[in-house]
Amino acid sequence: MHELTGRTLQQLAVLDGSQYTVVPGSRASLKCLSTAVEAACLAALDLAEAVSDNPLDATGFSGEPLPDAAARQAQDAKTRARLADIVADAAHQLDVCATGCQYAASGIVRDLIRHPQHMPPLPQLTRGQYTALEAIAQDGARLWRSLRGGRETIRAGNGSTIHSKPFHVLAKNRLVRVQERDSSLGGQDVSVTAAGQLVLDTQRSSRTPPSAPARPAPSASSTAGRRR
Repeated sequence: MHELTGRTLQQLAVLDGSQYTVVPGSRASLKCLSTAVEAACLAALDLAEAVSDNPLDATGFSGEPLPDAAARQAQDAKTRARLADIVADAAHQLDVCATGCQYAASGIVRDLIRHPQHMPPLPQLTRGQYTALEAIAQDGARLWRSLRGGRETIRAGNGSTIHSKPFHVLAKNRLVRVQERDSSLGGQDVSVTAAGQLVLDTQRSSRTPPSAPARPAPSASSTAGRRR
């Protein structure tokens, strides 16, 4: 919770100090992200209250009488109901935070597309690189590095393999983010950055194959001629 609060606050500070503030419509996106920061703070507060209200099994001072079983059971029941309410509110705040982040991200992309003069420099991807980025955006991905030789394996969330060459281009241009390694065996989560999502949105039309033209309907005269 506290890490989420720090990350959302950091992103808000970065945007507030960037050139995005001169883009028409940026105020709404920054306000939306500030709401996400507030929701993350409230979720962290709920977690702190849950820790505070949770009864501790420990020994008191010497000579201090211990509560009897009935009192202990009543206290546990009261605390259980309180914790359920706190956890439910924390879950609600996390939903609000996630929704706020999604709205802010879509708002930033929309504002930049409407005002391309403020668009940051973005790489033009090949079809293979765009396909790899799209697969990561849809289902996420995971990166494994072998202990011997440093061989890399990248798999999308749907189980397909992403080739290392286009992946390295995406990573070099900071279109994807590789999380820090938790363990040597678990691999590393890969996600799309804001710049990567912007590339997906701005280059989508050039990657969509044109639809086949519809075949004209036969005229009445030609149909009648075939029947003869």
